[in-house]
This record gives sequence, structure tokens and C-alpha cells, in this order.
Amino acid sequence: MTKPKPAKTQFANESERQFAEVLDFYDIQWEYEARTFPLQVDEEGNVVEAFTPDFYLPGEDIYIELTTIKQSYVTKKHKKIRKFRERYPDVKLKLLNKRDYTSLAAKYGWEPS
Repeated sequence: MTKPKPAKTQFANESERQFAEVLDFYDIQWEYEARTFPLQVDEEGNVVEAFTPDFYLPGEDIYIELTTIKQSYVTKKHKKIRKFRERYPDVKLKLLNKRDYTSLAAKYGWEPS
């Protein structure tokens, strides 16, 4: 049995809200921005750079990152994901890019955001 979602999750964008609806439809338990992973710390141990994946699917033990943003931001996000995978090689992360999201949108009849 899945735990109920908060009534008013504040998503960063429409594509995240739509993705959450698909997960709900298939009764897949999810957590939104469940954990922040430090990527770089300074000499005093302060976090200088971090990465917070969009979704965590506890039943699958996998993090999901949606990348449907402007192309100018994609390179920066890919660098963060590369650092994440180097620093946390045992943590599963799936990147859904704009093409993946567009395919989902077509399948479910959404207006791609």
C-alpha cells in the first residue's frame, strides 16, 4: 500500500506535476526532492555544490531527474549528474531528457511543457 501524497506538492514545473500524475496512476510510490546530495564541499566542510534529484521511487530504490529545460541549462545539469555518478556510484539515477518526456506526453495526451 502506498502512502498518501501531500495535498499540495509544489513542483518546480508542469512536467514534474504531470510525471507525478503518471506515477500515481500506476500506484508507484514516490517522494519529491527527497534528498540532496553534496557534490563539492569547501575546506570547512560547507556544501559548495549539491544535486537534488526530482523524484525518488522507494519501491525501486531509484532517483529520477527530469531534464525538460532550455538547452542552455542542460550542459550544466549534465555536469552535475556526472559529478553525482562519480561521487555516488552505488545510487541509482535515471535521467529522463526532453525527448523521453515528449514521448510520455504524446502517450498520455499532455501538452508538453
